[in-house]
Formats: sequence, structure tokens, C-alpha cells
Amino acid sequence: MARVTAAELKRVLANAARSGRRVTDRSPGAGKPPTAAARLPITETRRVLAIDPALRNTGWAVLEKNGRDLKAVTWGVISNPPKLLHSGCLVAIREQLSDIIRSHHPEACAIESTIYVQSYRTAIVLGTARAACLIAAAEHGLPIYEYAPREVKQAAVGRGAAQKDQVAFMIRSLLRLQETPPADAADALAVGITHFQNTEAGAALGLEERRV
Repeated sequence: MARVTAAELKRVLANAARSGRRVTDRSPGAGKPPTAAARLPITETRRVLAIDPALRNTGWAVLEKNGRDLKAVTWGVISNPPKLLHSGCLVAIREQLSDIIRSHHPEACAIESTIYVQSYRTAIVLGTARAACLIAAAEHGLPIYEYAPREVKQAAVGRGAAQKDQVAFMIRSLLRLQETPPADAADALAVGITHFQNTEAGAALGLEERRV
């Protein structure tokens, strides 16, 4: 899916909420067959596995949307001990995510893209952790969508430079949780919120799906 700006997203969702129906697509490609997101009825229950990948602490969450109602089904952190070899961490990430997929039956996977880091070693480590997540989702046939870290923070907090504690606080408020989730799980929940916002806005604007 092409990038949707915060202003476009807010306008589209507000208009759709007031009208109670989809926004008519008047773009040049309006006559083309709809994307999978556009074909999906807005009242249909959808469930997504959202992931914030990391080697030692991979945040994950399962979110469900039914019409306008969005809720967090479950969330957690895949924590790997410091003494566990990198290869062992990757196996643990893949296996535990596979268990989560089998238990909660998500229909799609949303993942945060790799952040910019100055150390190439760190980038490689983050890349391998992300790959383990992608393999787990792909093995179960889930369509995978990717969102940039600043985009995720913008969706959750309204600011692309928000800190982790700010994201966690806002996620608790937005999803009406009884407790503040751990920072990594909160980031994953924010990825899920971003996915649903972009799916709805993209369908309304007739934009292409952003798949990995």
C-alpha cells in the first residue's frame, strides 16, 4: 500500500465515520478491480498478528477489528536470554510465533521495518530477527505488511519521534487496556493499529496494498 499521510488518514476516517459508508473513489484507477483490502467488507471481523522484531525481545500482539470496534486479543514479548546464541534466538522467535499463529488464527501479519542504525553489525542482527518473523508468517500463508517506525509512532501517539513509554501509555488508552503493556509489546500493538488505519484509508483512497 502506498504511503498515507496523517492528514489524509484523519480526513478519510472522519468522513467514513460520519457517513457510515465507504468513501467513493474518484481517482483515475477507480474503474480497476478492487484490491483485497477494498473487497473486504468493513463489518467483517479481521485479525492481525503485529510484530516488533528484535533478537532478544520481540514484541508481538494479536488485534481484532469488527466494524469500528478494535480490540487487543493478546500480546507479549518473546524474550531470549543473553547467553543464547543468535541462531538459537532465531529458532525460538520462529517457533513461538508459529505457535501464536496456530493458537489465534490471524489473517494477516504486520511488521515494523528495520530502523536506521549506524552499526552494520546491529543492522545485520535486526535483519536476521526480522527474517525469522517473516518466515514464521510466510510458512502459514499470511500476507505480510510492513510499516516504518516513525509511521507507527505517528499512528499511536501523533508524533513520529515519540518515546517508548509514550507509545505504551497511548496504546493503553486507545485500546482501553487494564494495564500498560511492556514496551516491546506496546510497539507491536501500535504496529497493529497502524495496519488497520492504513488498510481502511488505502481502501477508501484506492491505493495499492503494501506487501512484503
